[in-house]
Amino acid sequence: MRPLYLLLKYLLKYTLWVYYPRFINVNKPKKRFARTIYASNHAASFMDPLVIACSQPPIVFFMTRSDVFTPLLKPVLWASHMFPIYRQHDGEDTKAKNEEVFQKCYRVLKYGRSLLMFAEGFTDDTFIRRLKPVKKGAVRIGFGALENENWRKPIYIQAIGVNYSDRNRIGSDVVISNSEPICLNDYKDDYEKDPSRTITLLTQEVERRMRDQITDVREKELAPIHEMIMRFTRKGMNSVDSDKNISLIDRWKYSKRLAAWFNSTNDHQKEELYKLGERMNSYFSLQKKHNIEENDFFQVRSNRWKRSKDLLFLITMFPFMILGVFQNYLPYRFIKGFVEKSFKRTVFWGSVKMMLGVVAIGFFNLIFLFLGYYLIFPSWPLWLLNYFVISPLSGVIAYQWFRRYSSYKNRMRISKMDVAGIGVEREAIMKEIMKIVPVA
Repeated sequence: MRPLYLLLKYLLKYTLWVYYPRFINVNKPKKRFARTIYASNHAASFMDPLVIACSQPPIVFFMTRSDVFTPLLKPVLWASHMFPIYRQHDGEDTKAKNEEVFQKCYRVLKYGRSLLMFAEGFTDDTFIRRLKPVKKGAVRIGFGALENENWRKPIYIQAIGVNYSDRNRIGSDVVISNSEPICLNDYKDDYEKDPSRTITLLTQEVERRMRDQITDVREKELAPIHEMIMRFTRKGMNSVDSDKNISLIDRWKYSKRLAAWFNSTNDHQKEELYKLGERMNSYFSLQKKHNIEENDFFQVRSNRWKRSKDLLFLITMFPFMILGVFQNYLPYRFIKGFVEKSFKRTVFWGSVKMMLGVVAIGFFNLIFLFLGYYLIFPSWPLWLLNYFVISPLSGVIAYQWFRRYSSYKNRMRISKMDVAGIGVEREAIMKEIMKIVPVA
């Protein structure tokens, strides 16, 4: 294990906890030396390898696009266990270069390490809860490694599903689910008789197992309707409009059950869903017109909002908010602005903000570390405690404080508005959902 990989694996655990405080691994692998190819969906670009590698024990090497291996980044990427994969449009001798990379992959597996590959090959710009077609590369590499070692050691392939409530929103949820592994050695006879057919059939099996680990709405056009129904029922994986009193596992399972029903619907049921989708769209457009957020509206309308609870939080956390702003705001604003201007594809925002934010806030707080020691009180334990614990925690509190304050203002405004018409429409839509959708 290379030192930078080890450092990032444990340092980013803390950062990921800040970004995704509700985080669950299902059927987590237990071995560090697993000799396994982990084939995952690719829902959030750079974020996916971070959440998998940092939350699960196996030591993994990653396959990533060759165009990021610039002369400046190449040593860092090498130290982070990354291998380039070359595509035809990269303008390289892709076959020869990829063969060199495959030989490195074979050595990784030979010595007990594992590979992490994103089997879809690309990430949707718009977040959609679905699985794109799985490519054959992972299975091919597995059999190539077995041939290279004359089938002496077992090599496995295992499907992983990464489920985000929102890949770019701080405070969202993540469920990582692992299938049972497949031992490729068991398919030696089939592979030697017909390699192409065996690779195809095993890739289809990996795809099937991967679908079982995620919310998979097969028809792209139905995905927004699936999301809106989760917002109304508040049982699913939506990052804001969910009942957090329901466990994350139960919300994930509901999201999957709802998607499975969507995938089994007939033409008549689809027609009903499209009509329901139009009505839900009109409802959310009406809210937007009045500058109302669904979660705030629901909390006020259902009498679940406790004004005193929000006030208590805002008052008691105010000093910590001030401290968090003082030590984190400038680098936070700089990184946020830089990333959103520099990266046109929003899929990269969450992961790049998180990585650059750790670096920028870390460097910025060195000022307080040394100024505090030399100008205020000469105690390294005190200022190191501030640097590693108080500063990041106060930053999280500040972020949550402003979110809570904004929500408090919105709920106060809604409580004074005449929203009876919107409430009646919400109740009518809920009755229609209960009538059309047989998913509890």
